[in-house]
Amino acid sequence: MPGKDEYYNRAKQEGYRSRSAYKLKQLHEDAGVVQPGDTVVDLGAAPGGWLQVAAELAGEEGQVVGVDLQRIDAVERGGASVETIRGDMTEESTRQQVRDRVGEADAVVSDMAPNMTGEYNLDHARSVYLARQAFETATEVLGAGGDFVAKVFEGPDTDDLRADVDREFEYVRTVHPPASRDSSSELYLVGKNRLTAPVREGDELDVEIVDVGAEGDGIAKVDGFTLFVPGAESGETVSVRVDDVKPRYGFAERVE
Repeated sequence: MPGKDEYYNRAKQEGYRSRSAYKLKQLHEDAGVVQPGDTVVDLGAAPGGWLQVAAELAGEEGQVVGVDLQRIDAVERGGASVETIRGDMTEESTRQQVRDRVGEADAVVSDMAPNMTGEYNLDHARSVYLARQAFETATEVLGAGGDFVAKVFEGPDTDDLRADVDREFEYVRTVHPPASRDSSSELYLVGKNRLTAPVREGDELDVEIVDVGAEGDGIAKVDGFTLFVPGAESGETVSVRVDDVKPRYGFAERVE
């Protein structure tokens, strides 16, 4: 087919609504974004290619909610239940609908992109703005250990956005899936394992050691969050610096 590429043709042959379906497939293969039974929020979901893939990955125990300004035809592919919200993610009313509908999500994925003007700096800035809307939604609905994906056009503001994502997740990766066109400046930020802890790496605080773990580390609780402190004994109050934070526990070193 003249003017059409491999992924466009594959999408037609395999029943996906868009060539971008393969981007989510490849992002999942690379970073394990959606697991069986997950609740997934897909932002900028029309025409529904990512919804189809998310429904396949989440399976019969999963739930997928798609959001877009455009109408999305019912998705009947994969085992997960699929619902849609018609609205603008830059409006608080739409984000509230997402929060109300989903409660707590396991993954938030966004393929949102601005209407292209051809002015690179403007298109880049608008893509970062949309990615930030997706990021803010992710911080509102993702549970501990949840994953986040957002498309952005590479440019001067990408590093700041990545740094902000990195602070809220165990780590962040930058992925350019093979299904992206070679000429495209798009990339995807993938935040893995949402951190909901009340502490972050580098924080210094005083903690009370309430127990000792099986490996001999002292155990402290900060608003219910567990910190392991090597060399600390039960009953001590110690000054510590947090040096590693996981979704459900962290590690800290004593500060003398």
